[in-house]
Amino acid sequence: MPVRGKAPADTRVIVGLSGGVDSSVAALRLVEAGYQVEGLFMFNWGEDEAGRCQAADDFDDAAEVCEALDITLHRADFSAEYKSRVFQYFLDSYAAGRTPNPDVLCNREIKFDAFMRHAERLGADMIATGHYARMDHTGDTPRLLRGMDPNKDQSYFLAAVPVEALAHTLFPVGEINKIDVRAIAKAAGLPIHDKPDSTGVCFIGERDFEGFLRQYLSGRAGPVRVSGGALDDRVIAEHAGLIYYTIGQRRGLGLGGVAGADQGPWYVVDKDLTSDTLWVSQDAHHDALEQTRLLAGPAHWLIKAPTQAFDCQAQVRYRQAAIACRVIPHANGDIEVVFEHPPRAITPGQYVVLYDGAHCLGSAEIRTSGDTVVAPGHDTTYLESSA
Repeated sequence: MPVRGKAPADTRVIVGLSGGVDSSVAALRLVEAGYQVEGLFMFNWGEDEAGRCQAADDFDDAAEVCEALDITLHRADFSAEYKSRVFQYFLDSYAAGRTPNPDVLCNREIKFDAFMRHAERLGADMIATGHYARMDHTGDTPRLLRGMDPNKDQSYFLAAVPVEALAHTLFPVGEINKIDVRAIAKAAGLPIHDKPDSTGVCFIGERDFEGFLRQYLSGRAGPVRVSGGALDDRVIAEHAGLIYYTIGQRRGLGLGGVAGADQGPWYVVDKDLTSDTLWVSQDAHHDALEQTRLLAGPAHWLIKAPTQAFDCQAQVRYRQAAIACRVIPHANGDIEVVFEHPPRAITPGQYVVLYDGAHCLGSAEIRTSGDTVVAPGHDTTYLESSA
């Protein structure tokens, strides 16, 4: 975790403490490494569905950790920024038929912007979080690297963070495995060593997603129509709104017992916003779920922006493996990505994240996918052909 050109004893680090085990061990490791460490707890959301503020409980846990480590704990309320810069985009994206990734937005807009600016006002030289990722600060340009634990690597969620922010960031648990993190916390006597990990979308948690979304958006009913097979183009049901479905979804469709269909699962293969049609199929390998080309943008680069097509690897969802691909930069800042073999269910609103081995190169929000990914009138001039 060394910072180039500055000794740990002369480096003041503000750690984003969530009250969980990962950020707590991040703070512990920094203390043990000799840094000047303080904690900062962020209030980003209000009450949970039970009417009790979960954040208050998490703050109490963070305070106990700081007491055990003998470090100062600050607190800041970023809920207004979160609702305007993350949650509103989340709602707008669903209303437009996309499936957004609020964790990527939260990192870019809150943890590595609002939080970082607040930490700077507190006198921080660096910030740190409990993300499972690594930073290489040894060269002239900082490099974001995958975490050492392949099952916990979170570089995907950090790929939209400005490189200027990453240059002042440490990821103390990115070099170790999750199982070791809990062991370290227990050995140090931290009170949260066995606290369960948080799951689900940060502001939704484990509650019913569709029910949560209905509090803010009204779906428009439409036909559920079959794509391919013996029932091709047949309407088999009515849906409550396209906003409640995502490409590749197979759970919660309520399509059991369709006459003329077998008992296998159904998959969402397309959403037609012009006719409010939800297209489904029982073919797990439907062409729409196995596209090899996508258009995304605007591209966010963690390296010098490329001007010619290049080969690398990319993943289109957090839990999917990276696949070899060719990336073609467009003059308007978008990128076209052509995969060696198709990733599963490319989904507009999600992010394509580019890698060279463990090195994260950048990211872009997915616009569309298919053999013809560029809409009429879109700028298709490649930088490599116009240079």
